[in-house]
Order: sequence, then C-alpha cells, then structure tokens
Amino acid sequence: MDFWTAFQAIILGVVEGLTEFLPISSTGHQIIVADLIGFGGERAMAFNIIIQLAAILAVVWEFRSKILDVVFGLASQPTARRFTGNLLLAFLPAVVLGVLFADLIHAYLFNPITVAAALVVGGVIMLWAERREHRVEVDHVDDMRWSHALKIGFIQCLAMIPGTSRSGSTIIGGLLFGLSRKAATEFSFFLAMPTMVGAAVYSGYKYRDLFQPGDLPVFALGFVTSFIFAMIAVRALLKFIANHSYAAFAWYRIAFGLLILATWQFGWVDWATAHG
Repeated sequence: MDFWTAFQAIILGVVEGLTEFLPISSTGHQIIVADLIGFGGERAMAFNIIIQLAAILAVVWEFRSKILDVVFGLASQPTARRFTGNLLLAFLPAVVLGVLFADLIHAYLFNPITVAAALVVGGVIMLWAERREHRVEVDHVDDMRWSHALKIGFIQCLAMIPGTSRSGSTIIGGLLFGLSRKAATEFSFFLAMPTMVGAAVYSGYKYRDLFQPGDLPVFALGFVTSFIFAMIAVRALLKFIANHSYAAFAWYRIAFGLLILATWQFGWVDWATAHG
C-alpha cells in the first residue's frame, strides 16, 4: 500500500464516518470527494461497503445498552416488542424499493451534479421543516406507533437519491410526523442499523468478486478510520440536538451544493472527468 492509496483510504474513511449520521448525505460527500481524489472503479465499490459497515458498527456500539435491553426483553416486555416491530416496519419499504430500483439509481443518479442539486433541495426542505410549528406527539422512541414507523420508513426511501441523506430524511420526517427532536434522531440511528447492514450484505454478496486479499490493508485502514470518526460524529450530534435545531446543517447543505453547481456551471471543475 503506497502513501497515496493510504491517504485516499484515510480521507474517505473520515468523510464516511463524519457524514453518515449527519443530515448532509454521506453518499453525496463520498461521490464528490472520491471524484476529486481519483478513487473510483470496482475497488472503490468494495471499499465503500467496508467503511459503511464500520460506521454502522460505531452506532451499534454507542447504543449497545438499548440494543441489549430490547433483545433480552423481547420475550417479556411489550415495549421491546413494539419497538422491534416498529423498526422492522420502517425497514420494509427500503428493502422492497432498494431491490427494485437500486441498480437504476446507481447507474443514472450517482454523479456530483445530481448530488449537488439534492443537497440544495434537501437543505431548503430542512429549513422549512425547522421553521414550521413543531407539535410533539411522541417524546421517546418507545412511545412511537406503527403508523409513525411506516411513514418514516417511506420517507427514508427518498435517500436512495444520492445527496438526499438517509439520516436527514428520517429525522426531518420524524419531526414532521410529531416526534420530538431526540426521538426522531434516535430512531434514525436505530433504523440505520438494519438498513445499512442489509445494504452492505446485499452489496457485499452481489460484488463479492471485487474483494481481493491484496486490498485488505487499504480496507482495514478505511474501516478503522470510519469507525472512529463515526463514533465522534454520533456523540457530537446527540449533544448538539439537545439545544440546537438542524438549521446549521441545512445551510451547510445549501452552500456546499451551490458551490459544486457553481464549479460545474463556470467550468472550474469538469465533474464528468474529475476522477480521470
């Protein structure tokens, strides 16, 4: 593994870890950064599966107490069963639509310009959602009804469009459907677990031939980096949302998306060939 390859692995691991659970689109940032530093092709597809798995493991570790409580309470606690049922119900739409449309979306929408447009549109929607009157019906994830879970599950499917943000769509969707800021954020984290693990397993099996023993050092470096920075990001976000709105993330999305569109419009960066 040469220095440049190690540098690419660290940069993309940092980007994945920091952005996966913030409402700013990790996939969008990965596409743009990978385009800029020339990390593409089949090897990159396999690498992305590894670093996304690292990010979700960071969340599993952070919420290990809640997960263990739910697992051991399934047999005797109605609250644990309701929470598990809500999680599975919210996960279902992504499974169905992901299997049907993932390849088409990857072929036609995975490019920096689509990402930039989605970042801007998503940022505007976030600002609108934050400024409207927020009526809280559900203060804790354990109090959610099945209807809340199903609606958030369908909203999550919007994140199949790169640049939309899985966490952004589920958190803002949760706020619109009556969840408190804390409940919406925590449910977004929990919903990420089956969604991302399922996507990683599906992609890992589909592209299993891309995993080569010689790439193990690069993948390991990216995995560790992504895990560490995802842990930092999750803890920071949970502290941030206690006293702040998501407006700062919305403005960041808009500014970043407009910057990418400006570089494309004025010819400063040819995004079609940036990786080549």
